[in-house]
Amino acid sequence: MTVDLRADEPGSRGSRPLRGPGGLSLRLEPRALVAGLLLTAAALAMAVVLIGTGDFEIAPWDVVQTLLGNGTPAHDFIVNDLRLPRVLVALLVGAALGMAGAVFQSVSRNPLGSPDLLGFSYGASVGALTVIVLFKGDVNAVAGGALVGGLLTGVVVYLLSYKRGIHGYRLVLVGIGASAMLVAVINYLLTKAQLVEATRAMVWLTGSLAGRDWSQVWPLLGTCAVLFPLVLGQGRALRMMEMGDDAAYALGVRVERTRMLLMLAAVLLTTAAAAAAGPISFVALAAPQLARRLTRSPGSNLLAGALMGSVLLLVSDWASQRAFGADQLPVGVVTGLVGGVYLLWLLVTERRAGRI
Repeated sequence: MTVDLRADEPGSRGSRPLRGPGGLSLRLEPRALVAGLLLTAAALAMAVVLIGTGDFEIAPWDVVQTLLGNGTPAHDFIVNDLRLPRVLVALLVGAALGMAGAVFQSVSRNPLGSPDLLGFSYGASVGALTVIVLFKGDVNAVAGGALVGGLLTGVVVYLLSYKRGIHGYRLVLVGIGASAMLVAVINYLLTKAQLVEATRAMVWLTGSLAGRDWSQVWPLLGTCAVLFPLVLGQGRALRMMEMGDDAAYALGVRVERTRMLLMLAAVLLTTAAAAAAGPISFVALAAPQLARRLTRSPGSNLLAGALMGSVLLLVSDWASQRAFGADQLPVGVVTGLVGGVYLLWLLVTERRAGRI
């Protein structure tokens, strides 16, 4: 039995094969391993800092002591009941978006292939706004509407993009067209809303981590616990598919089945993240590209993309609370500002390289 974490590809020159009993082998890249450990440490450190941030400041050491069960009653209430759920939602949402973005960019073979630009986030927004505006639903109903809207959008985009397989640029173009139509639906729903519903809808559309509690943590944690191993288990097939469908078929990959499974998982991750925190923009676009530049590894960099997504969202949430004085912004505003600059830089880079 052989388990290969990296396909045998020209870009894997720095990898180290590790062999165990029974023919088990793991192929690791030192730089990617170090990058993953650094991203994990950065995410944990940023989580501790963020838990201590607020009107009542708590030192990082006291945060760690409280998490280990050795804090004062006041610290225990603030850390475990008020701030820890928000930080866990940020970690999980960032990881889900980072992995979903890595899947879409790999499937489309295009750095612009992210849930933001392919319409899935807008589909979740339409589903949520339909529940808010037309049915006056509660928080759970809004989350369900976001899931249904994102899944329906994923099915429609896939069917419209399919023509003897999925071509990357066709997927991106169909997704951009779907995004334009869904934005129009969002604007229509806002015009039909009463003032209270319109305000609630705008807060949801911005993307925010404020007020998140354990009721958002558990469903998102369960979704990630199921889908992360599934996606990572298809990592080798995904790398083969990046070489082209014909090459993947020749290597024994069931291309369409694998592509459909991965896209379904990525859509579910995107919509679960949107249900928990609203449509956080640009994390899914930027995280996989930044992870690839950090690891300098070919392929999809699924795990590194997820870790980078967590770090980006935690840093953005800290900035939303601290970087603008007394005004605390929704985290979606910060990711939108930073992501817009990143998108312009990416477009310029891709044009200079002759890829667009």
